[in-house]
Amino acid sequence: MLSYIVTISISVFTIPPYLGLFWIPLKDTAEISTAVSIGIVVLLMTVNIIGVKETSLINILLAIIDIATQISIIIIGLIFIFSPTIVWHRIIDNWPTIDNLILGIALSTIAYTGIETISQMAEETRRPSVRVPRALILMIVTVPVVFMGLSIVAFSAMTPVQLASEWSRDPVAGIAANLPLALLQDILRPIIAILAASILLVAANAGIMGISRLSYYMANHGLQPLIFSRLHPRFKTPYVSIIIFGIVAILILIPGFFATDVFKNMGALYAFGSLLSFMFAHASIIALRIKKPQLERPFKIGLNIKINQRQIPVSAILALIILSAIWVIIFFTQPYSRYVGVAWMAIGLIFYYLLSHRTRRVV
Repeated sequence: MLSYIVTISISVFTIPPYLGLFWIPLKDTAEISTAVSIGIVVLLMTVNIIGVKETSLINILLAIIDIATQISIIIIGLIFIFSPTIVWHRIIDNWPTIDNLILGIALSTIAYTGIETISQMAEETRRPSVRVPRALILMIVTVPVVFMGLSIVAFSAMTPVQLASEWSRDPVAGIAANLPLALLQDILRPIIAILAASILLVAANAGIMGISRLSYYMANHGLQPLIFSRLHPRFKTPYVSIIIFGIVAILILIPGFFATDVFKNMGALYAFGSLLSFMFAHASIIALRIKKPQLERPFKIGLNIKINQRQIPVSAILALIILSAIWVIIFFTQPYSRYVGVAWMAIGLIFYYLLSHRTRRVV
């Protein structure tokens, strides 16, 4: 749930800088940028309460155009500005400390925003045993290729300092702005601005839909107060969940009015939640292989260690160890994500204890 909320906040927070191409204060003025971000959350909350249906065809079309645009930028960048020597020196000359390198690895999990949605939608998918693994494998291939390509082109176009400061919230626009040909800049910059804003809007909306859906499900199964399952009398949408978690997303955005490191903090907070979720997911895989070795598994990856007739996946073991190590480092080196994340988990545990106690008393 924390990852969903931060997905909403971080997505709307990066919309104004892209639109800053058309009105500079959206990128350069923190107060205006943050206010617009909050306004977008309010708008999406209203839309989701009213229940305007999301057009999946438009989302798919936007995603295809977005990927095509990014691949086009990679190809153009490799042709016109790529220099192995420049990229190598910019990496070596700006090599981060161990703490920052690990933080960067953790922040890269943001690129995999939505991976959990694939599994959550399995029950509503035709032939999930085929399509869910196919979607996961396609994502595993697509995301690293696109992001590595963009990173290489970005380091050819600008220094890491420029990328981490001036273009931190709109890096793809930074690549387009640093292309050598003015014609390419004039063509690509507005296209990227509009397309990126649209995709980020879809991502934020998906976050609101996802957390309201998850909260509704949990409330109906006694894992959250029943108020979160309350539906609007007219629109039949979980309006209480939408409002409450929308407000939490806005609270995360509030520091944008006066803090300078809010974007980094949101990224670290997302990493805190997502790494923890991924850790639990891999631990669950191992536990299921041990407790229920005969469970039907339509899809099973290779490289398994056989222990007492139980096949334990090597990938899950390695991922659990690596993710746990990174999460521990994030916990101790990032105070904002530590305090907010622990507070969020403490509130969840209190709710869980109270609800469990009430359920036992009723029984």
